[in-house]
Amino acid sequence: MTEDKNKIPEDLKTEEAVHEENPTETLEEEANEAESSEQPTEEKVENTIDMKELFRKKKEMLESIKKLENENSALKDRLARISAEYDNYRKRTQKEKEGIYADSIVDVVKELLPVLDNLEMSLKVEAQDVEALKKGVSMTLTQFQDSLLKLKVTEISTETPFDPNLHEAVMHVEDPSYSEKEIVDVFLKGYQREEKIIRYSVVKVAN
Repeated sequence: MTEDKNKIPEDLKTEEAVHEENPTETLEEEANEAESSEQPTEEKVENTIDMKELFRKKKEMLESIKKLENENSALKDRLARISAEYDNYRKRTQKEKEGIYADSIVDVVKELLPVLDNLEMSLKVEAQDVEALKKGVSMTLTQFQDSLLKLKVTEISTETPFDPNLHEAVMHVEDPSYSEKEIVDVFLKGYQREEKIIRYSVVKVAN
Protein backbone atom coordinates (compact mmCIF):
# COMPACT_ATOMS: atom_id res chain seq x y z
CA MET A 1 0.00 0.00 0.00
CA THR A 2 2.84 2.36 0.95
CA GLU A 3 4.55 1.59 -2.29
CA ASP A 4 1.44 2.61 -4.29
CA LYS A 5 1.30 5.99 -2.55
CA ASN A 6 4.92 6.76 -3.20
CA LYS A 7 4.73 5.64 -6.80
CA ILE A 8 4.94 8.57 -9.31
CA PRO A 9 2.80 8.36 -12.45
CA GLU A 10 4.68 7.67 -15.62
CA ASP A 11 3.43 10.82 -17.45
CA LEU A 12 4.68 13.05 -14.66
CA LYS A 13 7.99 11.32 -14.74
CA THR A 14 8.21 11.96 -18.47
CA GLU A 15 7.31 15.67 -18.04
CA GLU A 16 9.86 16.06 -15.26
CA ALA A 17 12.45 14.35 -17.38
CA VAL A 18 11.79 16.81 -20.22
CA HIS A 19 12.11 19.74 -17.80
CA GLU A 20 15.30 18.39 -16.45
CA GLU A 21 16.75 17.81 -19.89
CA ASN A 22 15.72 21.19 -21.58
CA PRO A 23 14.57 23.66 -18.91
CA THR A 24 15.14 26.78 -21.13
CA GLU A 25 13.21 25.54 -24.16
CA THR A 26 10.29 24.57 -22.00
CA LEU A 27 10.02 28.06 -20.46
CA GLU A 28 10.13 29.69 -23.89
CA GLU A 29 7.35 27.47 -25.16
CA GLU A 30 5.18 28.30 -22.16
CA ALA A 31 5.83 32.01 -22.62
CA ASN A 32 4.91 31.79 -26.31
CA GLU A 33 1.72 29.93 -25.47
CA ALA A 34 0.79 32.55 -22.89
CA GLU A 35 1.53 35.38 -25.34
CA SER A 36 -0.46 33.72 -28.10
CA SER A 37 -3.41 33.28 -25.76
CA GLU A 38 -3.34 37.01 -24.83
CA GLN A 39 -2.85 38.37 -28.38
CA PRO A 40 -6.45 38.00 -29.62
CA THR A 41 -7.71 39.96 -26.63
CA GLU A 42 -5.29 42.84 -27.30
CA GLU A 43 -6.25 42.89 -30.97
CA LYS A 44 -9.93 43.06 -30.04
CA VAL A 45 -9.27 46.01 -27.75
CA GLU A 46 -7.29 47.81 -30.44
CA ASN A 47 -9.98 47.10 -33.02
CA THR A 48 -12.65 48.41 -30.66
CA ILE A 49 -10.65 51.62 -30.11
CA ASP A 50 -10.16 52.04 -33.86
CA MET A 51 -13.89 51.61 -34.51
CA LYS A 52 -14.79 54.15 -31.84
CA GLU A 53 -12.34 56.64 -33.32
CA LEU A 54 -13.72 55.96 -36.79
CA PHE A 55 -17.30 56.53 -35.64
CA ARG A 56 -16.24 59.72 -33.84
CA LYS A 57 -14.56 61.09 -36.96
CA LYS A 58 -17.53 60.07 -39.09
CA LYS A 59 -19.86 61.91 -36.72
CA GLU A 60 -17.67 65.01 -36.83
CA MET A 61 -17.58 64.85 -40.62
CA LEU A 62 -21.36 64.55 -40.87
CA GLU A 63 -21.78 67.49 -38.49
CA SER A 64 -19.35 69.55 -40.58
CA ILE A 65 -21.24 68.67 -43.76
CA LYS A 66 -24.54 69.64 -42.13
CA LYS A 67 -23.05 72.93 -40.96
CA LEU A 68 -21.72 73.71 -44.44
CA GLU A 69 -25.09 72.85 -46.00
CA ASN A 70 -26.82 75.24 -43.59
CA GLU A 71 -24.29 77.98 -44.34
CA ASN A 72 -24.70 77.39 -48.07
CA SER A 73 -28.47 77.61 -47.77
CA ALA A 74 -28.18 80.83 -45.76
CA LEU A 75 -25.84 82.33 -48.36
CA LYS A 76 -28.24 81.39 -51.16
CA ASP A 77 -31.11 83.06 -49.32
CA ARG A 78 -29.01 86.16 -48.71
CA LEU A 79 -27.96 86.29 -52.37
CA ALA A 80 -31.58 85.96 -53.47
CA ARG A 81 -32.60 88.83 -51.17
CA ILE A 82 -29.75 91.04 -52.39
CA SER A 83 -30.62 90.25 -56.01
CA ALA A 84 -34.27 91.12 -55.41
CA GLU A 85 -33.32 94.33 -53.60
CA TYR A 86 -30.98 95.33 -56.42
CA ASP A 87 -33.65 94.63 -59.03
CA ASN A 88 -36.13 96.78 -57.10
CA TYR A 89 -33.50 99.51 -56.72
CA ARG A 90 -32.73 99.42 -60.46
CA LYS A 91 -36.41 99.68 -61.36
CA ARG A 92 -36.95 102.46 -58.84
CA THR A 93 -33.96 104.50 -60.04
CA GLN A 94 -34.97 103.97 -63.67
CA LYS A 95 -38.44 105.24 -62.85
CA GLU A 96 -37.00 108.22 -60.97
CA LYS A 97 -34.66 108.94 -63.88
CA GLU A 98 -37.56 108.90 -66.32
CA GLY A 99 -39.51 111.16 -63.98
CA ILE A 100 -36.64 113.65 -63.74
CA TYR A 101 -36.24 113.64 -67.52
CA ALA A 102 -39.96 114.26 -68.01
CA ASP A 103 -39.93 117.07 -65.44
CA SER A 104 -36.95 118.72 -67.15
CA ILE A 105 -38.75 118.65 -70.50
CA VAL A 106 -41.82 120.20 -68.89
CA ASP A 107 -39.69 122.96 -67.37
CA VAL A 108 -38.09 123.76 -70.73
CA VAL A 109 -41.39 123.82 -72.58
CA LYS A 110 -42.91 126.10 -69.93
CA GLU A 111 -40.16 128.64 -70.59
CA LEU A 112 -40.64 128.48 -74.35
CA LEU A 113 -44.44 128.58 -74.47
CA PRO A 114 -44.64 132.39 -74.05
CA VAL A 115 -42.38 132.78 -77.09
CA LEU A 116 -44.68 130.51 -79.07
CA ASP A 117 -47.69 132.51 -77.92
CA ASN A 118 -46.15 135.78 -79.13
CA LEU A 119 -45.22 134.29 -82.49
CA GLU A 120 -48.76 133.03 -83.01
CA MET A 121 -50.22 136.41 -81.98
CA SER A 122 -47.88 138.27 -84.36
CA LEU A 123 -49.25 136.23 -87.26
CA LYS A 124 -52.80 137.27 -86.41
CA VAL A 125 -52.01 140.99 -86.39
CA GLU A 126 -51.87 142.75 -89.73
CA ALA A 127 -48.85 145.00 -89.52
CA GLN A 128 -49.11 148.35 -91.29
CA ASP A 129 -45.40 148.61 -91.87
CA VAL A 130 -42.22 146.57 -91.84
CA GLU A 131 -40.79 148.43 -88.87
CA ALA A 132 -43.65 147.36 -86.65
CA LEU A 133 -43.16 143.77 -87.75
CA LYS A 134 -39.43 143.94 -87.08
CA LYS A 135 -40.11 145.37 -83.64
CA GLY A 136 -42.43 142.51 -82.81
CA VAL A 137 -39.90 139.92 -83.96
CA SER A 138 -37.17 141.66 -81.95
CA MET A 139 -39.30 141.57 -78.81
CA THR A 140 -40.00 137.88 -79.37
CA LEU A 141 -36.30 137.17 -79.85
CA THR A 142 -35.46 138.98 -76.63
CA GLN A 143 -38.10 136.99 -74.81
CA PHE A 144 -36.67 133.76 -76.21
CA GLN A 145 -33.16 134.70 -75.13
CA ASP A 146 -34.43 135.46 -71.63
CA SER A 147 -36.05 132.04 -71.54
CA LEU A 148 -32.70 130.44 -72.42
CA LEU A 149 -30.98 132.37 -69.64
CA LYS A 150 -33.53 131.08 -67.15
CA LEU A 151 -32.55 127.59 -68.27
CA LYS A 152 -28.86 128.55 -67.76
CA VAL A 153 -28.24 128.30 -71.49
CA THR A 154 -25.74 130.85 -72.82
CA GLU A 155 -24.27 131.68 -76.21
CA ILE A 156 -20.68 130.53 -76.81
CA SER A 157 -18.41 133.51 -77.34
CA THR A 158 -16.63 133.89 -80.68
CA GLU A 159 -14.65 136.94 -79.62
CA THR A 160 -11.90 134.69 -78.28
CA PRO A 161 -9.33 132.76 -80.37
CA PHE A 162 -10.46 129.49 -81.92
CA ASP A 163 -10.93 126.73 -79.34
CA PRO A 164 -11.72 123.21 -80.61
CA ASN A 165 -13.51 122.54 -77.32
CA LEU A 166 -16.02 125.29 -78.15
CA HIS A 167 -15.82 125.93 -81.88
CA GLU A 168 -16.03 123.92 -85.08
CA ALA A 169 -13.98 125.32 -87.97
CA VAL A 170 -15.49 124.65 -91.40
CA MET A 171 -13.38 127.19 -93.30
CA HIS A 172 -9.82 128.48 -93.03
CA VAL A 173 -8.29 131.61 -94.50
CA GLU A 174 -4.73 132.94 -94.68
CA ASP A 175 -4.83 136.68 -94.09
CA PRO A 176 -2.02 138.71 -92.47
CA SER A 177 -4.55 141.29 -91.31
CA TYR A 178 -5.91 138.77 -88.83
CA SER A 179 -4.10 137.23 -85.88
CA GLU A 180 -3.42 133.52 -85.51
CA LYS A 181 -6.54 131.40 -84.86
CA GLU A 182 -8.76 134.46 -84.99
CA ILE A 183 -12.42 133.76 -85.73
CA VAL A 184 -13.32 135.92 -88.71
CA ASP A 185 -16.87 134.73 -89.38
CA VAL A 186 -19.66 132.86 -87.58
CA PHE A 187 -21.96 130.67 -89.65
CA LEU A 188 -23.92 129.19 -86.75
CA LYS A 189 -24.03 130.30 -83.15
CA GLY A 190 -23.11 127.81 -80.47
CA TYR A 191 -24.74 127.32 -77.07
CA GLN A 192 -23.81 125.68 -73.79
CA ARG A 193 -25.42 125.02 -70.45
CA GLU A 194 -22.79 125.69 -67.83
CA GLU A 195 -19.93 123.33 -68.88
CA LYS A 196 -22.09 121.16 -71.14
CA ILE A 197 -21.88 121.97 -74.85
CA ILE A 198 -25.30 121.97 -76.54
CA ARG A 199 -24.00 122.97 -79.96
CA TYR A 200 -20.55 124.07 -81.15
CA SER A 201 -20.13 127.42 -82.86
CA VAL A 202 -19.57 126.86 -86.57
CA VAL A 203 -16.92 129.34 -87.70
CA LYS A 204 -14.28 130.42 -90.21
CA VAL A 205 -10.76 130.72 -88.80
CA ALA A 206 -7.79 132.75 -90.01
CA ASN A 207 -4.15 131.70 -90.17
